Amino acid sequence: MRLIERVWFEQHQAKFWLLPLLAPFSLVFYLITMLRRWLYRCGVFGSATLDVPVIVVGNISVGGNGKTPMVLWLIEQCQQLGLTPGVISRGYGGNATHTPLRLSALTDAQTAGDEPVMIFRRTGVPVVVGAERVASGQMLCNLGCDIIIADDGLQHYRLARDLELAVVDSKRQFGNGLLLPMGPLREALWRLNTVDFVIANGDVHSPFNSPKSPLLIMQLTVKALINCVTGECQTLAWFLQNHPTVNAMAGIGAPSRFFSMLEQLNFSLQQTHAFVDHHAFQAEDLAQFSNQIPLLMTEKDAVKCQTIATQHCWYVAVDAEFTESDSQQMMNKINHITQLTTAKLSKH
Repeated sequence: MRLIERVWFEQHQAKFWLLPLLAPFSLVFYLITMLRRWLYRCGVFGSATLDVPVIVVGNISVGGNGKTPMVLWLIEQCQQLGLTPGVISRGYGGNATHTPLRLSALTDAQTAGDEPVMIFRRTGVPVVVGAERVASGQMLCNLGCDIIIADDGLQHYRLARDLELAVVDSKRQFGNGLLLPMGPLREALWRLNTVDFVIANGDVHSPFNSPKSPLLIMQLTVKALINCVTGECQTLAWFLQNHPTVNAMAGIGAPSRFFSMLEQLNFSLQQTHAFVDHHAFQAEDLAQFSNQIPLLMTEKDAVKCQTIATQHCWYVAVDAEFTESDSQQMMNKINHITQLTTAKLSKH
């Protein structure tokens, strides 16, 4: 974990000299973000509305919070409702020269970013990346998508949205509760009161400052363990019986969460290595681990290791789960926004 993240989330002693130095920058950040939001609310900056409902899945803090599993869950739920979803993303970490870019089977993580490629390969739904999300959304509309899910983009007010979901890591929550760069927050905690749902990733042991928005609990469960080279798929029970001791690596926002999950599943971790989020893996990163026991990684990391992985590399595929009550709340809301959009279009 980088020093600044230890200051944000672990009350590292460096906070006594580092935070005062960063205070002026946080003040500027606060003023800019508040002015920008006010300009959108007053209509000085315009928000573009698409002809189909838009669901934004985002967060108010930096780092991994569990947005991607939430997006995958929403895709499945929308399909069960008979909808044709598509996904837009900024494509962070990618170097696409032309956007908006629609992903294909040949698109790699270096071009489009790891999360969009993972979503496309897992679901097969249309995925478009680009900094201008309105143009990306319009491309999906032209492709026949009747509902759009924005992976991240809670602060991208240029795109009007019908449903806002803020995902929060139940364990790390908001760190020291300060705005960037003094803390991990992109927007202040009051923003949680304006979204449609707050999605807690994991059991909540302490409240999120009593948000006014409904709080839904998301649990991540292991779907399968899949070999990065052969595609062999094994259940958790089989893996624990045959390979109870493993190595693990993660290049996500909160690597410790991945390692803790493996330990809670009763794996014995021989060696672990945490990389920064969106790390561009090289062969030497994998070579530090013994090839005598399996090396486990996240599904997001696996898309970047496709050309360098060996047969002892496996990724852990996880699914989001909700209680029946929480799931029904979300489904009712999705039904509501689709009906509103249909009614609006019929008037024109």
